[in-house]
Amino acid sequence: MSIPEISPKGVEIMPPLVVVVGPTAVGKTALAIELCQRYRGEIVSADSRQIYRGMDIGTAKPTPAEQSAARHHLIDIIEPDQTLGVAEYQSRAYAAIEDVLRRGRIPFLVGGSGQYVHAVVKGWKVPRVPPDYQLRAELEAEARNLGAQALHSRLATLDPQAAARIDHRNVRRVIRALEVCLKTGKPISAQQSAQPPPYRILQIGLTMPRAQLYARIDARVDRMMAEGLLDEVRRLVAQGYSLNLPAMSGLGYRQLGEYLAGRISLEEAVRRIKKETRRFVRQQYNWFRLDDPLIHWVDVSGADAFERVSQLIESFLRGDI
Repeated sequence: MSIPEISPKGVEIMPPLVVVVGPTAVGKTALAIELCQRYRGEIVSADSRQIYRGMDIGTAKPTPAEQSAARHHLIDIIEPDQTLGVAEYQSRAYAAIEDVLRRGRIPFLVGGSGQYVHAVVKGWKVPRVPPDYQLRAELEAEARNLGAQALHSRLATLDPQAAARIDHRNVRRVIRALEVCLKTGKPISAQQSAQPPPYRILQIGLTMPRAQLYARIDARVDRMMAEGLLDEVRRLVAQGYSLNLPAMSGLGYRQLGEYLAGRISLEEAVRRIKKETRRFVRQQYNWFRLDDPLIHWVDVSGADAFERVSQLIESFLRGDI
């Protein structure tokens, strides 16, 4: 970890970390790139989908031009049939942050994946339990046969505290919590603790009126389709990536996979992408709450949003906040 600087008064000054969070489609990438250009920063991605190579359009991955405008870390790091647990992501994120700081630049942790952001900012101690794919397949089958609520009820029996934190519809997180419980014999909640990292952290949340955000989501989905999202899904399937992979369960990929399998029409697939993306936004606001006193929320629907965020960063760098 970085060695804190010492101020003239002999007080340790921890290195800075700026965190930019908010719901999908709110404009985090574009604003973060501008901030990096102004403040000699680099982006450490906190997006659990942009980690996959070859999944570009559906994940709204920064374009080559955007990646040239500001250096990005932790995108395109694994194949779609590989997995990256929270513990490994956290380790890689800390390494990237340290790399940025060593070169005298400011790290910007940017993304809307709540687990990734919280793991870094709060310093979660994540249980390092290797995945048991056979057990996961059994639990997935249980969720399909009995329903997601039944699987969640099983978790509630084994670990009420974890169940209270996990939405029953988030089957992947329910399965992971059950996996840790069943493999270790201990509740996952009892194995989780936190030790804040050695950084001065400024958290900035980007938001806008919900109706405006939903309109942006609809427009972005239409743009993705025009840019070739369906062809991207076809190519991934042709390369041998199963539609049952966790990577292929993401927004856009799952719904278009249903279309390619002949189960729904293309029009219905697009409608579902938009609907599920709106639901995902509501989940993100549960991770990043508007009443969280540690997050400085900025409504980016106004023309002065960039300057308001810049003022926050400048106050932070001066040590005023």
